[in-house]
Amino acid sequence: MATLYQGNVPTMAQPADAAGPVIRTIQLSDLHEALRRGWEDFKAVPSHAIILCVIYPVLGLVIARVAMGYSVLPLLFPLAAGFALIGPFAALGLYELSSRRERYEEASAWDAMEVLRSPSFGAMLGLGTLLLALFVTWVATAQAIYVAAFGYEGVTGISDFLTRVLTTRQGWWLIVVGCGAGFLFALAALCISAVSFPLMLDRHAGAFEAMVTSLRVVAKNPVPMAAWGVIVAVLLALGTIPAFLGLAVVIPLLGHATWHLYRKVIASDPGARPVPPPPHRPRKPAADFPANLFPWRNRTDA
Repeated sequence: MATLYQGNVPTMAQPADAAGPVIRTIQLSDLHEALRRGWEDFKAVPSHAIILCVIYPVLGLVIARVAMGYSVLPLLFPLAAGFALIGPFAALGLYELSSRRERYEEASAWDAMEVLRSPSFGAMLGLGTLLLALFVTWVATAQAIYVAAFGYEGVTGISDFLTRVLTTRQGWWLIVVGCGAGFLFALAALCISAVSFPLMLDRHAGAFEAMVTSLRVVAKNPVPMAAWGVIVAVLLALGTIPAFLGLAVVIPLLGHATWHLYRKVIASDPGARPVPPPPHRPRKPAADFPANLFPWRNRTDA
């Protein structure tokens, strides 16, 4: 599939005959362009936000509450940060919508379900399961770090929790160790899933090939991809305000932007069918308008 956006073509990073997809070298400005185009996609098809991006964080909180049997307040931040781990899989339908708009096809919220018919959906499900396992491991690790700092005693409220974390030596230890561990989990997820799912959707690649390609992308573009990881983390943090509802906008934006980032960093498949140009609608000149719109034109002087 050829890309529509030929105006800003980054520098090629390797010869076209190399094994696997050809990876381009991108700049920080390409991240801004990907976010801009992602926002355009979101504005064009906004209704899918509720379907794809509100249900799963709410269910995540409910499942955590039921499974743990006590207040999840100490784990709210780890849960919010953990959305970055499973976000690439949760945004599968968003990649489909961006792909349809790229081909000038009709795109609605229900079209996101077409990803289920993809020949590579099994590979996507396998990689998604790996990311889910990474997410569960991260939450368990965050819980273990909190217990190591404060024991099993629960918190009585938000003020009690903030006092513990921000004003005690154990709290500062928790922040440093927790953020360090979270960074490692986020780095692992970024490296294996930066462009994996769009590649599987676009070229029907296998899960292993997609992960290897994603690792190569990060290796070829360490600074832009690190900046992308920071952008994702900051937007997800802002999306948790208020009560995680902001994720209904942040997740679609990042999902669409990830598709456009994939288009910028992976060269188009030479054997893909070219994208048709947008349909042209000729404008009628004023002289061709129906005469009854301008009745005075038909009058003759007596």
